[in-house]
Amino acid sequence: MVVVSIQPTMPFMERAGLATGTRKVAARLWGDHIPIDAPLNELVRALYAAENKHLAEPSGSQDMIGLIYPGVSRLDYDATHAGGIFPRRIERCVDPDVAHWIERTIHLIPVAPRPDGYQPLGEKHLDPQMIAELGRTGRDCFDAIVRRDVQQLGDSMNRCMACWEALLPHTVRHPTITTDLVATLRAYQSRYPGAMYSGCGGGYLYVASDEPVPDSFNITVRL
Repeated sequence: MVVVSIQPTMPFMERAGLATGTRKVAARLWGDHIPIDAPLNELVRALYAAENKHLAEPSGSQDMIGLIYPGVSRLDYDATHAGGIFPRRIERCVDPDVAHWIERTIHLIPVAPRPDGYQPLGEKHLDPQMIAELGRTGRDCFDAIVRRDVQQLGDSMNRCMACWEALLPHTVRHPTITTDLVATLRAYQSRYPGAMYSGCGGGYLYVASDEPVPDSFNITVRL
């Protein structure tokens, strides 16, 4: 999995896959600044514990890592390590040139927040080969970012969405979702190198393109 830490340059939609809920928990713990006197992995575990306390269905740790680790991080998860909750390995890139490339190449389009009553896990088709492909898309995504290859990045995003749709169909189709997420996705994938949603049920559409994308905005990477 790949996460990019971004500066909060504007209010983001709630329930849209940009870790706004996790950020609120972090603000309650630490105020406006991440502590600088503790190892990053310890801060991740503390934030994970605070957000998931008493939850029957805890979140993943990727949001915490994306908030706390600067730059771009590739998270290698392993079910035999830490119960699969925390990555076995994190590969990081804080190269300013890579960060500026992301800021030019990833375009965000607001679509819709997750609707009330939405649940992405109602239908599962957990095919091992498709799960392995999902992991490869994350590896290829990170490699594309480091190499600054928009075509490879777009391809990894398109393949990732195909895996989501096959493994957990409710990520893009659900009775509570009123927006045609699939049609919107296909339209942008046909016009640009790649596109994918920020989270299950919608949120923002990420579009990979080295040319402007109408009605989109760009982000600032935190280094």
